[in-house]
Amino acid sequence: MKILANDGIAPEGVLLLEKNGFTVSTVNVPQDQLIETIQKENYVGLLVRSATTARQDLIDACPNLKLIGRGGVGMDNIDVDYAKSKGLHVINTPAASSQSVAEMVMGNLFSLSRSLYNSHLLMPQSGDSEFKALKKKYGKGQELRGKTLGIVGFGRIGKALAAYALGVGMKVIAVDTQTNPVLIPIKIEGLAEINATVQPTNKLADVIGDMDYISLHVPKQKDNSAVIDADMISKMKDGVILVNAARGGVVDESALISALSSGKIRAAGLDVFENEPNPRKDILQHENIASTPHIGAATQEAQTRIGIELAEQIINLLK
Repeated sequence: MKILANDGIAPEGVLLLEKNGFTVSTVNVPQDQLIETIQKENYVGLLVRSATTARQDLIDACPNLKLIGRGGVGMDNIDVDYAKSKGLHVINTPAASSQSVAEMVMGNLFSLSRSLYNSHLLMPQSGDSEFKALKKKYGKGQELRGKTLGIVGFGRIGKALAAYALGVGMKVIAVDTQTNPVLIPIKIEGLAEINATVQPTNKLADVIGDMDYISLHVPKQKDNSAVIDADMISKMKDGVILVNAARGGVVDESALISALSSGKIRAAGLDVFENEPNPRKDILQHENIASTPHIGAATQEAQTRIGIELAEQIINLLK
């Protein structure tokens, strides 16, 4: 049986599949050639990440396809319900990248609080001639300890982030559709594990004004509406710092630009964008936005876990 990992898969995943009798191709096929290639090569499994889409036309045109897998969490690039209605297995790897995304968000919180992202850009350009001016410009940072982090979406990634935030002395407000108390283990490797309880709320508007930092971990909304829009921004504390490592469109980018210009939002870290893979230039070039090219899960450890988890599910379902 042949598997096309069109957006790649870790070597460990390939090896595990091959040991179990599968043939795996990691050659990227352009989207407009994908249907023809799947038909011609008789692939039974298609693995994607965020670049390749698997829509109804592909599902209908490839009757030999038995499985579509997403290396990661969000599956908005796959017509999941339709695929399942046609008898296909649809899988993802929700647990594999949680740690990596949470660590990147924490990196953003530290960096944005001290303007490290912008300082790193300007020091090489003018640090020799404008050292004192830059010191004055970026000498008004703030500490994380004692501040309140709002985590919007309290799934695996949100919980992993909460453990880091609590570990550095932050307060955590969790917002989620599920409001049962959640036990968060805070591990000090080799020494101890401390458990903290977080009580989520499902009313973002009621608590958003209490947050010094906001991190988003929710899927793209079915109606494509933004979770953070101009109205929600108006309820925020002045000078809040925002990070979106969830999905493009969760934040209204035009409203974000306005809030940054007014100072309502102090700074933002964006790993995802409304128009990927062609983000708006004014977003990328804004001096108060630290942007990265959708790399939240792009660590060696996460990709290895993703590859192995995909392989194990494929073996279980198809062999």
